[in-house]
Amino acid sequence: MEESRAESEKMDELSPLSGEGETLEEVGSEQSALSLLREVAETVLLTVVIFVVINTLTSRFRIEGPSMNPTLHEGQYLIINKLIYKLHAPERGDIIVFHHPQNSARDLIKRVVGLPGEEIQIREGRVYIDGILLEEPYLAYPGGRSARYTLGADQFYVLGDNRPNSDDSRSWGALEKSQIVGKVWVSYWPPSDWGGVAHHHFSESVQAGTALEK
Repeated sequence: MEESRAESEKMDELSPLSGEGETLEEVGSEQSALSLLREVAETVLLTVVIFVVINTLTSRFRIEGPSMNPTLHEGQYLIINKLIYKLHAPERGDIIVFHHPQNSARDLIKRVVGLPGEEIQIREGRVYIDGILLEEPYLAYPGGRSARYTLGADQFYVLGDNRPNSDDSRSWGALEKSQIVGKVWVSYWPPSDWGGVAHHHFSESVQAGTALEK
């Protein structure tokens, strides 16, 4: 009788331990669920932050029209670097995207040929900077309208590489720096054109060029 009572007391003593084991398993399961939820939330937050940063520093642009042939062509998709001109001014030869000076709802893509303070003259399809010929090896379609313009502070003269078929500074004058969206950076479509977009780098001065005959 005493042995039976002792065994019963042991069983009674063990019963609460079994119950505590089940409670620990439930707590562990809840902690795992909370940990998984936290990881998912952190991943979503990181994705949102990356998306915001990328869209703040860059934008995407699809070329419409032939004005930059043969350097860039219609239907090409580009990534634009919007940060770079906050660090330094546009340079001669840069290919840029900007808001149309006469219609801010439209964006255009052209090449910078004239810098602030310079006098630009176009004669017989050739560009002269302060009376010195600008050599442009990237042109396959020179020609187009003649023009003359003196740039003020923070003004740029931009032209399409396909000179006979381009709406550019010859039509509406200087481009203000504040109207520039950014510098063309990468071509990502079509796949055959994937890669960084090359910009022509001129020497610091065009004084070595041929002088304009008066």
